[in-house]
Amino acid sequence: MSKKVVISVSNLHKSFRLPLEQAAGLKHAIFNWLRGVRGYREQKVLNGLSFDVHEGEFFGIVGRNGSGKSTLLKLLAEIYVPDSGKITISGGLTPFIELGVGFNPELTGRENVYLNGALLGFSNKEVDAMYDEIVDFAELQEFMEQKLKNYSSGMQVRLAFSISVKAKNDIMIFDEVLAVGDAAFQKKCHDYFKSIKGKQTVILVTHNMDDVKKFCDKALLLEEGKKVKLGSSTAVARAYEDLLLR
Repeated sequence: MSKKVVISVSNLHKSFRLPLEQAAGLKHAIFNWLRGVRGYREQKVLNGLSFDVHEGEFFGIVGRNGSGKSTLLKLLAEIYVPDSGKITISGGLTPFIELGVGFNPELTGRENVYLNGALLGFSNKEVDAMYDEIVDFAELQEFMEQKLKNYSSGMQVRLAFSISVKAKNDIMIFDEVLAVGDAAFQKKCHDYFKSIKGKQTVILVTHNMDDVKKFCDKALLLEEGKKVKLGSSTAVARAYEDLLLR
């Protein structure tokens, strides 16, 4: 039996208004309006995108810079709202999208764990139960009472990643997580991905085709907000490399 669909994206459209001309004052703004000059232009970022992700699938999303990957992830994480189309998600979702999102630099590492837990929908009691695992995985035991602004970027990545993986949600999203941190942290990420492959639904965005071929069951190639190829990780990685060569 085929596994159930846990993420369904159907005919998704998203655009942004980019400012063109800054009016110097009310008189200038009225003059532009009378001339029919708009102060912005529409940029289409996603244009009719559709795909499904199945339970337990390790799903890769690849594409050149500006292809719409980050916008798609923020739509899946409900940071953005689509212009049209539909996203259906079955189960809880933990996004690891941008370093610093959900963190407060004036709070300690411990306080940020509870803050992130609340943002992910967990109660204090639930965070209590996973707190030691989070700290052990991040290897930051001696730093948890320090303010986050005193952490290096690598330490922040370790803490954010640890919260994401120990939150034990149904679906996890990682954006370029294997491209940050030191060699030891990257090995920890690789070992973790090996341990959950086939057991956990994961969406991985990366420019590293070796990681796509190593971990992903299926992948999606985006270009200018459209689906170029959807299929096996090997076929999509080859199509991405061909695109770069062209």
